Amino acid sequence: QVQVAESGGGLVQAGGSLNLSCAAASGTTHAIYSVGWFRQTPGKEREGVACFSSNGGNKYYSDIVKGRFTIYRDKAKSTLTLQMDTLRPEDTAIYYCALDCDYCAKDWCYRSNPHWGQGTQVTVSS
Repeated sequence: QVQVAESGGGLVQAGGSLNLSCAAASGTTHAIYSVGWFRQTPGKEREGVACFSSNGGNKYYSDIVKGRFTIYRDKAKSTLTLQMDTLRPEDTAIYYCALDCDYCAKDWCYRSNPHWGQGTQVTVSS
C-alpha cells in the first residue's frame, strides 16, 4: 500500500505548461511497479492520462494528450512527473497519480486495490 501526494497544479493560460509531481507519502515504492497519472472533471469518470510500464519502460498516453504530455521518473525513482505542454482548456481537471500499479492497460495504470491521493487541480483558461 502506497499513499501518494500530488503537487504542482495551478492556473495557466491555454498553450502554457505545467509540471505535476507525485511522491510517496507513506509506504514503500519499488521500481517493479508501473506508475501513472489520471484525471477527473466534475460529473465525469476518472480517465487514464499516462502510464509508465515497469516492464520495458514503455510509455502510454491517452490520445487526447499524446504529443503534449510526458511521463517520467527521476533517476532515484522517488518521484513521478507529468510534464504538460500546450495545455488546452479541456485539460482542466483534478490530476491523480499512482506509484503502485500492477501493469499498464494502455493509458490506464491498473491497480487491484487503488488508494487515491487528494489530487492536484489544474485549470487552463482560454
